Amino acid sequence: MPFQQLGLAAPIQQAVKESGYTEPTPIQVAAIPVILQRHDLMGIAQTGTGKTAAFVLPLLSLMAANPPQHRGIRGLIMVPTRELVVQVEENIQNYARHLPLRIATIFGGVSERPQIRALQQGVDLVVATPGRLLDLIRGREQSLRTLEFLVLDEADRMLDMGFVPAIRQIVRLLPRQRQTLLFSATLSREIERLTREFMHNPKLIEIGRRSNPAETVTQYLFEVSHHAKSALLSHLLKNEAMKTVLVFSRTKHGADRIARRLESLRIPCATLHANRSQNQRLRALQDFKSGRVRVLVATDIAARGIDVEGISHVINYDFPRHPEDYVHRIGRTGRAQAVGEAISFLAHDDFSHLKTLERFLGRGILRRKVEGGFTEPANTAAPHRAAGPRDPSAPPPAPYRPRRDTMPWRLRRSWKNKERFPPHQRPR
Repeated sequence: MPFQQLGLAAPIQQAVKESGYTEPTPIQVAAIPVILQRHDLMGIAQTGTGKTAAFVLPLLSLMAANPPQHRGIRGLIMVPTRELVVQVEENIQNYARHLPLRIATIFGGVSERPQIRALQQGVDLVVATPGRLLDLIRGREQSLRTLEFLVLDEADRMLDMGFVPAIRQIVRLLPRQRQTLLFSATLSREIERLTREFMHNPKLIEIGRRSNPAETVTQYLFEVSHHAKSALLSHLLKNEAMKTVLVFSRTKHGADRIARRLESLRIPCATLHANRSQNQRLRALQDFKSGRVRVLVATDIAARGIDVEGISHVINYDFPRHPEDYVHRIGRTGRAQAVGEAISFLAHDDFSHLKTLERFLGRGILRRKVEGGFTEPANTAAPHRAAGPRDPSAPPPAPYRPRRDTMPWRLRRSWKNKERFPPHQRPR
């Protein structure tokens, strides 16, 4: 079905054609007509299947077909991360190129003044993160009374990240007569029940299984010890087929450590995590998109905010603790039916998480052996020795008596109050 048969406004169809899109994705075919009929909608589909366009296109079409009766914000799109704000705003600017709409972005990490100025001058559509939006609208509640459309993108992630109180406060300020849309790649039953308080008789559209990543992504893993991960990553990056690689680390400090290792090997890389300033994060994304850097090392903050065409490989340097995080991580490749590979490093303490993931996916993940003569470097840590039988002729071990300078501060504070402790626990 071409876009012309979905009922979009003529300026939107022209912008879509100029963008080079000819056929909509399944989620777009299912969601756009329902949204144009002004129904509340809960849309669930795999990551990388065009969910952003599935709500942006009909939203812009409705705003173009119905001129505003009053000055004020008509549409609000809330997303969990700053990177996703920028990504959604770029899509809106692309599709609204033939519409006289005023668009503003609101997110943390940057100065509030330009954002406040944009709200004061008047905008039609706002893309925001819940925390910063709530900060800016305090005292300006009347600016949301004209709102007609509310969109929660990556809703499960927003609710999981603790945005529930902020979202509830914002929703209380909105008019009851509005259209609410909720889109996500995964959605638990508990979150479904919670989000129903924001919606009125929502239609449910589900494309594919909730737990399935894109079918075009080849998934496999390598069993490797913790101390050999860095060497294995360096070995894999010798493959020239890995042109655009996204590496996921569990922690911010771990991401910096991986990046320093790659830079020492003269592999162009950038880092993306919460400790980086907003300008640094945007620069890292831009360098990655433009190809100036080959590898982007990121935490899970990037699993929901990166839409880069042509990511060839996703590497889980640290195996994810939650199956949903795995689905979103590897969904950064294989987008829009493109082919990609997802590689996971599996350490000895990750097997329980792997079993949970395989139950979630409903299938196993292929194990592979490293090719090219890779051997794990020798472990510098002292090997663990199992305790053997005690020699009966040996003297008994001395009782443990903690040193004063290594004792907890509460114990040191009561140093002279020895009657508080039984005789066998009194400090010397």
